[in-house]
Amino acid sequence: MSTQRFTPPTKDPWKSFRGILSGTLILEMIVILLALPVVIRLSPGLSGLKVAYVLILAAACFAGCMVVKKPWAIPAICALQVAVIAGFAVHWGIGAVGVVFALVWAYIVYIERDVKKRMAEGRLQGQEPIAD
Repeated sequence: MSTQRFTPPTKDPWKSFRGILSGTLILEMIVILLALPVVIRLSPGLSGLKVAYVLILAAACFAGCMVVKKPWAIPAICALQVAVIAGFAVHWGIGAVGVVFALVWAYIVYIERDVKKRMAEGRLQGQEPIAD
């Protein structure tokens, strides 16, 4: 028994999905960098390592934009969220940013799975069954 196959959708849904990934990463980078002055002014026992940690997180968000086409991009971005949540060790504000964006990324993962499911079922615009 073979499964039903379908033509590709008329518009590539992954192209716009990659845009969402990149846009979210850039937004996260901006929010992390905006939290840097808070870390500098309010973090007890401020050290260069804490500032470096925040800057590395922001750089990792920017670097994530360069790999959104890779099949391992979503798991890598989710691992990055764990590192941002670990920012509670630097300042609670960084950890809170991590929690908020982890919720955003959880929704993005849900959307990705839903689009894959709909594509497999042939429910995207322009998909037609392929006759065997």
